[in-house]
Amino acid sequence: MVKRIVANIQTDHLADADCFYKDILGLEILMDHGWIKTFGNHEEAQVQVSFATQGGNDTEVPLLSIEADNLDELYGKMKQAGFEITYGITDEEWGVRRFFVKDPFGNLINILSHQ
Repeated sequence: MVKRIVANIQTDHLADADCFYKDILGLEILMDHGWIKTFGNHEEAQVQVSFATQGGNDTEVPLLSIEADNLDELYGKMKQAGFEITYGITDEEWGVRRFFVKDPFGNLINILSHQ
């Protein structure tokens, strides 16, 4: 039985993850071996992996989807920090409110909350 799925994002600049994933999204550093840094929290979540032909409403498929309860606050922090917003806050017909942002490594991230 699968217990969890972990995304591994290649980079030569581990410290660049701190502002986006720790300072803005509020994740804790769970592990740091110098060559790998793992961010997370202690929430229980379902194991999920999605496969898509598009990201919804003809958008690009994001690498990660991150569900949060403070979407508007995160949107403001991302803009203030200068991260590229590629899809502004939108209330989608399938019951989510979301925006897309590029992380420090150029990955497209879907930040969402369920309505």
